[in-house]
Amino acid sequence: MTRNTAWNILLRACSVISLFLGTLDMNASETNPPALKLLASQRPLVIAHRGYSQFAPENTLPSFRLAMAAGADMVELDYYPTLDGKLIVIHDHYLDRTTDAKNHWAETNISVEAKTAAELQSLDAGNWFDRKYAGTRIPLLAEALDTIQAGSVTLIERKAGAPVDCLKLLREKGLINQVVVQSFDWEYLRAFHEQEPQQVLGALGPPERLASGEKAPNTPNELTAAWLDELQKTGAQVAVWSDKVSAEAVRLAHQRGLKVWVYTINDPDLADSLLDMGVDGLITNNTSLIWRTIALRSQKAP
Repeated sequence: MTRNTAWNILLRACSVISLFLGTLDMNASETNPPALKLLASQRPLVIAHRGYSQFAPENTLPSFRLAMAAGADMVELDYYPTLDGKLIVIHDHYLDRTTDAKNHWAETNISVEAKTAAELQSLDAGNWFDRKYAGTRIPLLAEALDTIQAGSVTLIERKAGAPVDCLKLLREKGLINQVVVQSFDWEYLRAFHEQEPQQVLGALGPPERLASGEKAPNTPNELTAAWLDELQKTGAQVAVWSDKVSAEAVRLAHQRGLKVWVYTINDPDLADSLLDMGVDGLITNNTSLIWRTIALRSQKAP
């Protein structure tokens, strides 16, 4: 058996597992939009971090498609506004790490917001990862949404820009509550919630800025009741945290009607430990590995 054949079999198996586990979500109303269905899920969600970023260049359409083929419940991405006001999908503030901007413009540390969407889409965003992805473009957020929403749900992380920019696009596409929006800037989340109270939001933590607009205090990174108090001021329904969580913190979140998703989990043992705590979702670079971990847990269940 060739490596490619084995890989394709694994992807198909993960898709079958995800469909099977989806039947466990019968408590979610069929009339609910996708984001609300996911919040109502009775099983942990598998969320692909920047797509299937272990095997394809992050935040690109090939990475998103691969994550969808592996059965990801959600596909996470990041966006910035461009110089001409478009929203484009990329993680870093500077272009150097995941594009050929340095060679293209003979300059380093060029920010995303310093270039137009057309200029940014002239870059190669795949060759740095593997030559077989040479020529892959940075997608616009609108393109990424069209791709992901055709078979999954998008978890949109805002890196910069005002809520109105993202809201305008979601409203134009009829995607309110068809996606989830998250940010480390809790002031942004509060403003987003005020403008669109129905939209499901995730509060990434520990935050950079509180809902009040104040800089977040230099306190421990663990998820605590105090952080949950602040989180609820944003209108968010999900605490999206690092692995600095505990069973007690998850219990407290659930008591408040909040879900807990944890990033970025690529180790089966850590995934097992977090699932034992009752977390509601795992964000991962390796979608199939987490599906396998969940499947093996189900075999151990009495």
